[in-house]
Amino acid sequence: MPDPFETLGLDPTQTALYTAVLRLHRATRTDLAQAMDGPVEKVGRQLDDLVKLGVIDEQSGEYLARHPAAALGRVIADRLDRLAEESRRIDSALGSIRSLIRDYDVGRDYQSGTFTVEMVNGADVMYESVVGIAVQSPPMELLTAVPDERTMIDFARKFAELWIDAQERKILTVHAIIPVSTLALPGVRDQLTRVLETGGKVRTLDRVPSWFMTAGPEVAGLPPYWGGNLPDHAYNFYLIRTPIVVGMLRTLFRELWARAVPLPWGRRSDGMVQVLRLAAQGMCDDSIARQLGVSVRTVRARFADAMSELGAQSRFHAGVEAARRGWLR
Repeated sequence: MPDPFETLGLDPTQTALYTAVLRLHRATRTDLAQAMDGPVEKVGRQLDDLVKLGVIDEQSGEYLARHPAAALGRVIADRLDRLAEESRRIDSALGSIRSLIRDYDVGRDYQSGTFTVEMVNGADVMYESVVGIAVQSPPMELLTAVPDERTMIDFARKFAELWIDAQERKILTVHAIIPVSTLALPGVRDQLTRVLETGGKVRTLDRVPSWFMTAGPEVAGLPPYWGGNLPDHAYNFYLIRTPIVVGMLRTLFRELWARAVPLPWGRRSDGMVQVLRLAAQGMCDDSIARQLGVSVRTVRARFADAMSELGAQSRFHAGVEAARRGWLR
């Protein structure tokens, strides 16, 4: 059996004094100094230490021992607090090196040549495989770039419901970059609006360099040939589970995303589109304000937002850019 005094965290000197308090039950510093055959000041300091440890109490100049079980509870609580703090420090330390761990894994895979590649066939399988990956580690961030109109038409007609449903169930979040020309295709606007309403984000570019995707931090999809799209290859593509490839494609996506333009839909964007459309009809600020039932200041603020969003230097330039990007349709 372990020493009960050691269990309470007492050293030999503290053990002797604690034993004296137990035997005398109530005693002053002088009484305990006589029992310990030591100076009162020294015994007083030792008594203060025992009070801090929670094994004795001081009441009106007298010292009495706590019940040993209560004293042990205080010791256990203190030690648990220290363990919890140490655990937090360990978690913080692990968090600080998590990026280094990922870099190590990437480098190891690169050096060892471990590239896990699987050929996937068919549009149904592609869309379903994304949801399957998301189910394993929700909520998963899907980053996808679409370079062509055919893929967007197929998405709008056949496959949008699958990803929209996954977003509604909070297992998937879609971030997509698409060509601006696809906004005018039948059904695309309606489905993209639902993607936005269920938590997704979509931006447009004049030209998207290739189809690709990343499903979370560990899975990527690439076409048979870079620069290609899925329909031209019967929706055959490579599913790759290699950190270095996934990391590269996520970086590329972020770069394209920074250059892309948000869709002209949503509460804030609707106001910008409204003033641009009315301005295109030749209306002045005052007339636009009356038409929309807002102040002239609000109209001008919306023009400023539109110019910023479109990267335009003037209202005229904003109108031209908005028309080119399909905002005014």
